[in-house]
Amino acid sequence: MRSYNPDLTPPWKRSAPVPEVPAEADLVVEEVSTGFCGAVIRCEAGTVTLEDRFGKHRVFPMEPRGFLLEGRVVTLVRPSAAGPARPARTASGSIAVPGARARVARAGRIYVEGRHDAELVERVWGDDLRIEGVVVEYLEGIDDLPAIVADFAPAADARLGILVDHLVPGSKESRIAAQVTSPDVLIVGHPYIDVWEAVKPASVGIPAWPVIPHGQDWKTGVCRALSWPENTGAAWQHILSRVHSYKDLEPQLLGRVEELIDFVTAP
Repeated sequence: MRSYNPDLTPPWKRSAPVPEVPAEADLVVEEVSTGFCGAVIRCEAGTVTLEDRFGKHRVFPMEPRGFLLEGRVVTLVRPSAAGPARPARTASGSIAVPGARARVARAGRIYVEGRHDAELVERVWGDDLRIEGVVVEYLEGIDDLPAIVADFAPAADARLGILVDHLVPGSKESRIAAQVTSPDVLIVGHPYIDVWEAVKPASVGIPAWPVIPHGQDWKTGVCRALSWPENTGAAWQHILSRVHSYKDLEPQLLGRVEELIDFVTAP
C-alpha cells in the first residue's frame, strides 16, 4: 500500500523552517510587523520585552517567525534556566573586559560642568574611561571657558571635550561656547537645567521632575516640591544611588557623553 503525507499543502506554498533563538538578555532583534528594534530585557509567559536605544519598552508575543535577527527571520523561544553565558557588560552597556588594566592617561581630557555631572559620568562610564585612558575633570562653571581652553592648549594629540548644562539656543551657555572655535575642542550639552534631570524620573521613584519657577534655586525647589529635606547634597546622593546603568539615564545625556568619548579617543 502506498503511503501519503497528511500535509496536502503544495511544496511551493510551504514555509521554510526558521531557526529558534533563545531570547537571552541583551539580544538585539527587530519585531517583524512593527519594525520595533531593541534589546531583550525580559522574557516571560510567552512574551518578550524589548528596549530600544531611547529607553522605550514594548512587549511582543513570541510568535513563530516573529522577529528578525541580523536581517534573518527567526522564532524567539524562552531561554533555558541555564543558558549559555553572555558577555558581561559595563554600566554604559559596553562589553566588559575582565582583568583589563587601566590605560595610561591620554593627553586629552573631558571637562564637565559641575561635580554632580562628573560623579554621574564616572558612575556610568568609569570602566570605559579607564580602559581608554580618558580623565574626566569637573568645572565649577563655564563663565571663563575661553580662558580655560586656552590654558589647556588643545591639539590634535590632546583633544578636549566639554559637557555643558542647559546648552540650548539663546542661552548664556551657548553664547560662551560659541567663543571657542578650536577644531580640537568639542563642546556639547544637554537641555536640562541641572544634570539631576538627566536621571529618569522612574529610576528615582517619582512620576516626573517638578517644574521650578524661574528665579528660584532649582535644586532647592526640587527638594521642596518632592518633600525631600532641603539638603541638596543628600538629595543628590539619593539620586545617584538609583543610577545603576545607562538605562537609568535620558538619551539626551547618553548621546552627548558617547560623542565626547569618541572625539577624545579618535586617532
